[in-house]
Amino acid sequence: MDVCQRLNLGLETSPPAREPLKAGSLLEGVPFDPILASVYARMGHAAFATKAADWSLDASTDNEHALEKTNTWWRENWWEELGTPVIVFGGDIYAYATVPDLADAWGRQPVVEVNTYEIDGLYVMPVASNVDRFFDSYSRYLEALAMDPRFQQTGEKDLLFPWDATELLARDERLVELMRAGRFDSLMKNMDDSTRRWFAKVTGT
Repeated sequence: MDVCQRLNLGLETSPPAREPLKAGSLLEGVPFDPILASVYARMGHAAFATKAADWSLDASTDNEHALEKTNTWWRENWWEELGTPVIVFGGDIYAYATVPDLADAWGRQPVVEVNTYEIDGLYVMPVASNVDRFFDSYSRYLEALAMDPRFQQTGEKDLLFPWDATELLARDERLVELMRAGRFDSLMKNMDDSTRRWFAKVTGT
């Protein structure tokens, strides 16, 4: 939020629900991430970097229940192909989701980007060891984007997240550890050559 406001990238938010989802409460039968719970305790919806046409946090307010409806849809349509439950919390063309089965000892869940638009199957890319690290890496990506000359001149994005954020993601030591240990392998079964090169850059392999 600070980066969006400081760099004049645009930000829209709405108040939280009177009874937002709490840490560990069940959404589609799996526990809700504790950091996401703290986010939804502060806001019911947010659109980040609106001037860059970036991404939105799925709404969960007293009047709009996109978060809950979205995850019902994902459970019915994609969990079987993914092979594990995910909780989608936002995105634009691609979805950002937590992976409950990979939660750490504090219940914090890693974040992945899920692309359902490829004709040869789902593409999944790990982007953070937890939601807090996701927001940290994404805010640093927005800072780099705002400094990009072409974006400054035309508003076009030559830098894309997570493809052009490998150095930022590599700073997330827990994420790199999970990737090297193969914890995301079952989710990344449709990797192509470009994804493999991206994976190698993030993990230093």
